Order: sequence, then C-alpha cells, then structure tokens
Amino acid sequence: MLDARDFELLTEIQSGLPISPRPYHEIGQTLGMPEAEVIERLTFLKQTGLIKRLGVIVKHRQLGYRANAMIVWNIPDALVKTLGGRISRSTFVTLCYQRPRTTEWPYNLYCMIHGKDRDTVLAQLEQLSVDCNLDQFDREILFSRRCFKQRGALYRPVVAPAKPPEFAHG
Repeated sequence: MLDARDFELLTEIQSGLPISPRPYHEIGQTLGMPEAEVIERLTFLKQTGLIKRLGVIVKHRQLGYRANAMIVWNIPDALVKTLGGRISRSTFVTLCYQRPRTTEWPYNLYCMIHGKDRDTVLAQLEQLSVDCNLDQFDREILFSRRCFKQRGALYRPVVAPAKPPEFAHG
C-alpha cells in the first residue's frame, strides 16, 4: 500500500531526475528523505508495476539528428510480436511499439527512425524493410516537420487518497 511519501516522490520525479552524479540524493534533499529511502521506494514502486521504467529523453536535434520519421505498418496480428522484435533490434530504430487499429487508421506497428538528414532516414528504412522483409505490408512514412517540446509524460499532481472521515458512534 502506498503512503503519502510515495505520492510525494512520484510527484517529484514525474518532471525528470536532476542531472547530477547523485540524483536520488538531490531528490531526497528536496523531500527530506535519505537517498537510500528514495532508492528503496522507487525500487518498490517499480516492482509493484506503478512505475514501468525510468528512461532518458535525448534531445536528438542538439546532437545533429535533424530528420526523424515515424513509420507505421499494417502487419497481420500473428506476426506483430516477431516483426516488432526484429525491428526493435535495429541500431537506428529508437522506438518500436504496437497499437490497436481503428476503422480510420489501419496501422498497428510503429517505429521511429532518427537520422542526420532525410536521405539517411530513408536509406535506413530501406535497409530495415529488406532485413525484416517488410515490403509486403502497407506502410506510411510520417516525417516530423517541427520539434515542439521533448519531455516525458506529465500527469496531474499525484496526491495521496484522502482518509475517509471518522464518525462518532453513539
């Protein structure tokens, strides 16, 4: 069962970890919690599945990667897991996941490719298509036109559930 300190910790980390040699120490200082307790609570929250993962957001444009495309495929459901696994092993694929189809959008497998320029991304996609035998499936290539804000998901402030009111019996 989560307590108020767990909720404070979740609120603190949802905007990202401090860039520091000891980020958990800094979080602990902010919350008045020892570094070891921060690590222990985060480990517990991950083990319970409340936190799925902690990851890094790389600002790829600042590293010279000026082109990126989301490629979407319509893959038979029986092949999605196998092909998704193969696609995700490509070094230039930065993201690969499955989504359900809709009547308006028939695609169910998505992957992101980043490159220094558009031609590089298209060449990598061609290599991926050959390596994974993807040419037989319908696809769309969606190049980004603008970069807005890169960040992780932000949720509403995490607040511990209120205790039910106590009533006097008499």
